[in-house]
Amino acid sequence: MAGAALPNEILLAIFSDCFPHTLTVLACVSQRLRYIAESVLYSSIFLSDIISETSPQPWRTLRWCDSMRRRNYLFENTRKLQIRWHGTTQSPLISSSIMPILTDISRTLRLLVFLESLDLFLGPANIIVQSQAEVAIQGVHAIEHVIRGTHLPRLRHCAFGADYAKGVQSYTSILPAFLATAPTLQQLKLHDHSRAIDLPLWAIIRLTSFRGSADAAATILPGRPVQALALVGQDSDVTRENLLRMTLTSLPLRHLDLSAMSVRPMLLKNVSMNFPSLQRLRVRLALRHTLHYAFSGIRLLAGLSSLLSALQFLEVLDLSPTDVDGIGRPDPKEELVLVDEWGRASPLLRRVIFPSEAEWVRQVGGVGAWHLIQTRQTVQGFPGPLPCLA
Repeated sequence: MAGAALPNEILLAIFSDCFPHTLTVLACVSQRLRYIAESVLYSSIFLSDIISETSPQPWRTLRWCDSMRRRNYLFENTRKLQIRWHGTTQSPLISSSIMPILTDISRTLRLLVFLESLDLFLGPANIIVQSQAEVAIQGVHAIEHVIRGTHLPRLRHCAFGADYAKGVQSYTSILPAFLATAPTLQQLKLHDHSRAIDLPLWAIIRLTSFRGSADAAATILPGRPVQALALVGQDSDVTRENLLRMTLTSLPLRHLDLSAMSVRPMLLKNVSMNFPSLQRLRVRLALRHTLHYAFSGIRLLAGLSSLLSALQFLEVLDLSPTDVDGIGRPDPKEELVLVDEWGRASPLLRRVIFPSEAEWVRQVGGVGAWHLIQTRQTVQGFPGPLPCLA
């Protein structure tokens, strides 16, 4: 075979551009090529399992754990790991085997010392009805059962979460202890953590992006160079007190995503007062309860001008997450009037996306006339719902 004379490093670079199906075929050619192909295949792991009463075990996850145990040489090659479980019913599942599965994942995870990205969403695992034998070890979140005792010194991206229900087990001190052992962490998403997090000041000092609740953000952001923030929960959770603490970052906040909550004008006012250095703002406005007072819901947006005047560095305003069902088709003439007014209030504004998803742009620096883009394009450089951190 011609490739037999090539060193492994060259083959590894070539195999990195191959599709997974091609790699599985190459793995059957020889033991040498199998080693290289599997190194590429297992460098990024994406697992998705559906958990139901008829299929209570995450078979793909279990098979991955078994494969890793039988291929010890793959541990040092894995850089990305994503495990996502989804339940098919709202009722809690009854399973006496969930704890051994979490333990199995934990044992495998501890060996991935070169891991750079970890995304765990364990679906219904945190609301499963525990058997009598498991009651004794209750008091720990399902995610914490997996990460307890794990040290990932090269971790840069981390996302944790599980399905939420009233009265379920919340996170304990295990989570901040884990975060404190990740000195290179830059992006963090906590989907179902609604409380403050007690972290030492020296922990995760390289954090640049966070997605989570307002109370969690208020305790994580101070003293850290976070420039991209996405908040989840209710807009009533964002108080003046915790908003003020979010301003204590070591670098000015540049990107703010409020698309996961219905935002009322008072919160927008507080945001404009506390984050004057914002460059990109994505927001879902709470318009549903007031739309019937206007012939066109777009007229309600005129009041944003006074708020935007406090955001002199704003470049992108994305209102597309706003729900405007039933208010009719957008009027480009009205939109043009608004973007002209907003552009005067915030001179650097160059891109506006309306709730209708109509997108208006002008030159960088806020110069020139506004132009309507008929087909919406992705807002380049906007952190979005912090994939971290959707």
